[in-house]
Amino acid sequence: MTGTDPLPAPLSGSPAPRPSLGIQGPVVAFQDPWAGGASDAIMRTGTGIPIPSQDPAPSSADFVAALRELGADFYVHHVIPTVHDHAALLRDLDEAGIDVVLGNEYGNINGPYVEGTNRYDLPADLLRDATASGRLAGVLYDEPEHLQIHADQYRADAHLPHFGQTDGLGAEDAIAVIDTTVRDIVRDVDAAVAGSGGAAVPVLAEQVFPVMFHTLARAGMTPAPKVMKESFQPLQLGTALGAARQYDRELWICADLWGPDVGPWLTRAPGFPGHSPAEFASALRLAYLFAPTRLFVENIDVLVRHRGAGAFERTAHGEVWQEFARNFVPRHPLHWSHRDARADVALVHADDSDFGRGERPFGNRAATAPAAARSVFAAWHALSHGQLPDHGSCLHIPGYDFPRHQLNGIERSRFPLDAGAPAQTRLHGLFQATRSVLVFDEHVRADQLADAGLIVVAGSRLPGATLEALRVRADAGATVLVAAWLCDGERAKSERVGRGKWVVYETFDEPDAQEAVAAHAGAADVWTQRFAEVELRIRAASPGGETLDFEIADAPRALIG
Repeated sequence: MTGTDPLPAPLSGSPAPRPSLGIQGPVVAFQDPWAGGASDAIMRTGTGIPIPSQDPAPSSADFVAALRELGADFYVHHVIPTVHDHAALLRDLDEAGIDVVLGNEYGNINGPYVEGTNRYDLPADLLRDATASGRLAGVLYDEPEHLQIHADQYRADAHLPHFGQTDGLGAEDAIAVIDTTVRDIVRDVDAAVAGSGGAAVPVLAEQVFPVMFHTLARAGMTPAPKVMKESFQPLQLGTALGAARQYDRELWICADLWGPDVGPWLTRAPGFPGHSPAEFASALRLAYLFAPTRLFVENIDVLVRHRGAGAFERTAHGEVWQEFARNFVPRHPLHWSHRDARADVALVHADDSDFGRGERPFGNRAATAPAAARSVFAAWHALSHGQLPDHGSCLHIPGYDFPRHQLNGIERSRFPLDAGAPAQTRLHGLFQATRSVLVFDEHVRADQLADAGLIVVAGSRLPGATLEALRVRADAGATVLVAAWLCDGERAKSERVGRGKWVVYETFDEPDAQEAVAAHAGAADVWTQRFAEVELRIRAASPGGETLDFEIADAPRALIG
């Protein structure tokens, strides 16, 4: 099937099941409609450069009407710490039938901070009020893994990581610090929501780097990966989806239009947007077909221009969103959920918070990530037919020069630009071929790996109990490809085990490792993800994978044990 119509027509007689759709609020286009001038008195982006509002300020009524016109089910509102009265925000959204997700990004950038951290926590009374309105859908922590590793990103007066100090700590002790803090945060949010009689809402870890998904999910947070951005999509989604499955969490997806490219489209700031309208269209469909609980776009700035007096004009990206929300989604109900995801290939590895730079593991300035952690990149490289790099897991690694940097010398007062560049660059794409790869951490149980025909084990450490669980899967018929340094003496050689294989490797270049991967990696021109009895098949529809074609097929049956 083509990229324009990848799914069968909807079933008649029942509402279309689908993820809830949301839009994140403005950061440069215009003032926050409920905060007015207070929103220009703070930094609203993580660029480190103040960017004044570019369009006339809309009224809150006109803004909410624009959200409804764009088909928003919920609104992602990052709280301005200097604004304490949110009654109008909650009332206006409730009257419009729009849910709200409250985020902490502006507090992370500007303060005030929780003592000893670079983190802003939302006030409990705001959470209680939002719950009482009946519209609170979630609490969002913006890029918490980034701010744990790079503690001085916004707060430069001291090295104070997001969830706590980890200097001098090994990985397991650092994770324990993070785990304790995250559990306290989730407990406090739960208590505030319960205080107004509400049911628990997810506490979201909205992440740019594909690290710490499992660490945070284990402690109680909900994975919310960013697609587009500077991500490799199969790696980002396979890691987050694996964490959601392993720890029984919801999955939310943020379609983040900040990115590396430039082109002949309205540009609010360097790299904003850094993805073409065509790439945005494919990314939205990709995210939707992964069947998350909720899906939202960052930000509304790129979707519309406000010309004044409530006159909103959709941009090229806004037209893409409108077609997606108003046409594609209603025509294509889903009959699967992210909770139905299954692994044909499981990648098991401990978290060292390394995305390719190897610096400051979990925020520890005195250490670098262990050399064995880099085997995770080698694993992805092998499983993607060499299409993913072998030295990192996102574009923030050596070898990628962002075209958006050519706009850095332009005064911010000259933005928005009608066109960021006369010709489009194509550094970022959406496609690499992998075969239903899900990532699990070192605490995975044997039953959670039951669908995987190939289990690749990499990284720096592995508990003995998990090694035994892997042996159980080999005995049941799986091929377990395990790093030699993770094996004890009894399991340090390759051999047949029951109905399966135990293959020990030092590198993925070895013939036995290559044979094991080749038998399970699938075709080099198709990315698949299995959801129960359904297989989503994704192909590049243009060079570099800027656009995608989708096919829905019956999943091959492969019972392993």
